[in-house]
Amino acid sequence: MASQQRLSRLFAQAAPVRLAPRRAAHWAIRGYQLSLSLLIGRHCRHWPSCSSYTDEAIQRFGLWRGGWVGVARICRCTPLGTSGIDLVCEELPPDAAWYRPWSYGRWRGVNAPPAEPDAEAGAEAGAVSAGPGPAAGRSGSPATDRPPSP
Repeated sequence: MASQQRLSRLFAQAAPVRLAPRRAAHWAIRGYQLSLSLLIGRHCRHWPSCSSYTDEAIQRFGLWRGGWVGVARICRCTPLGTSGIDLVCEELPPDAAWYRPWSYGRWRGVNAPPAEPDAEAGAEAGAVSAGPGPAAGRSGSPATDRPPSP
């Protein structure tokens, strides 16, 4: 029992040292965002931006694993690559290993949030339409979009 307490104290004391690479990467990315990114323009095909995505991945998984997740995202951010909402995954792939760093990243596709259940149910039932127009049973003009008078 005493050895477990000593070990936990040792890990608690080593926390700043273990987190130093993450902090250094965070400040390097933040420096890029505030300098070079402002000069060349903020044009990213995804949300969040590639630098924010990489920063979050490094904070979540550490410099080695999170860095490879970020590299995979940057490689997907090309004119022929993916676009749209792409969130950092909650967990790394189960077959990923430190000696195969490319296995940490998602090299194709995006990690988009799931669609809202209400929108899916309405679309399946046909009860919800996409807006004004003949599909909605309206002409789309302001005069006919008013509710009927009582």
